[in-house]
Amino acid sequence: MSNRNMENDPRWHRVAQRDKSADGEFYYAVRTTGIYCRPSCAARLPRPENVVFYATAEAAERAGFRPCKRCKPDQASLAEQHAALIAEACRLIENAEEALDLDALARHAGLSIYYFHRLFKTVTGITPKAYMAAHRARRVRQQLVQGNSVTEAIFDAGYNANSRFYEKSDQLLGMTPSNYRAGGANTEIRFAIGECSLGAILVARSDRGICAISIGDDADALARDLQDRFPNSELIGGDADFEQWVAQVVGFVETPAIGLDLPLDIRGTAFQQRVWQALREIPAGQTASYTDIAEKIGAPKAVRAVAGACAANTLAVAIPCHRVVRNDGTISGYRWGVERKRALLEKESIP
Repeated sequence: MSNRNMENDPRWHRVAQRDKSADGEFYYAVRTTGIYCRPSCAARLPRPENVVFYATAEAAERAGFRPCKRCKPDQASLAEQHAALIAEACRLIENAEEALDLDALARHAGLSIYYFHRLFKTVTGITPKAYMAAHRARRVRQQLVQGNSVTEAIFDAGYNANSRFYEKSDQLLGMTPSNYRAGGANTEIRFAIGECSLGAILVARSDRGICAISIGDDADALARDLQDRFPNSELIGGDADFEQWVAQVVGFVETPAIGLDLPLDIRGTAFQQRVWQALREIPAGQTASYTDIAEKIGAPKAVRAVAGACAANTLAVAIPCHRVVRNDGTISGYRWGVERKRALLEKESIP
C-alpha cells in the first residue's frame, strides 16, 4: 500500500494515536522489522509504507511476523485481564446468597481494596456497592414476577431487613412491591397514540411522569407492548387532555428546535441512569460516540455497557439515544429502527 493510501486508512490513524480501544480489532505488522503489534503499542511509530494490517494475531504469525516483546499481542491485554478479573467478581456477587463486603471481593481478586474498587468502577462504570444494589433489585423483581411473597423476595435477594428495601422500593420498582408483584395492579397508566413522520408514536404516563415513548409501524403493537410490561395495571387511553402530551412529543419529532420539557418517570440501574442523564445533555444537532459517553460518566472502558444502556432506553427522543453514533460517525443500531435514527438526526441537523 502506498504511503498516501495508508495515511487515508482509518486503521493507520488509530495506530498513530495509539488508540487502546482498537486493541483486538486488528493488528499491524512492520515489514522492515518482521514484528507485529497491537494498535496501542508504545513503540516508535513505523513509516506508514512499511505497515501491513491483519485481523488476528494468528494471521500475522502465519505471514511470518513475530509478536512484539513490548505490547505482547499474542497474550491477553492488560485490559482483557482486568475485564476477566472483574467479570469473576460480578459472578461472585450474583451467586452469593448474602451481600459480600468490599474486603472479601478484593481479597478474592488478589488486589488491595483501593485498587479493586477503582478497577471495578473503571470496567463496569459503577462501584461494587452500586452493582450489588442493582443486582439485589433485579432479583427482587424476578422473585415478585414469579409470584413469591414480598417478604420472601426481599430476603431471597439478600436484603437483611424489610426496611432497607422499602426505603428504595419506589425508586427501584416505580410502585409498591405488592403492586409490582401483581403486575402493576392498583396503578394507572394513561396513554395515547398519535402519528408522526416516523410512524405511530405512543406516549404513556404514570403518576410519576412519562414512562414510555415508543415508535413503530403498528399502533396496536405499541399498545400491546405497553400492556405486556404491566399486564394488570389499568391502562387508560383516548383521554383528550392527555393527547396534548402526544402532540408535544410529535411536535418535537417534527421540529426539534422547539425542545422537549416533560416530567419523566425514569427507571433503571444506577449505571443506566448515569448514561441516560449524559444523553440528555447532548444538544440537538450534535452527536456523541459511545466512547464519548463512557468517558463523560467516568467509565472510559465501559463502552459496551453504555451501548447496552442506550438499547435499554424506553423513552424515545426524551432520552435522545439516537444522538449516539460509532467512533467513525456512522449510525449503529436503534431500538426503534436505524432508519428512524437517521431521520431524527437529519431533522436535528436542519438549522
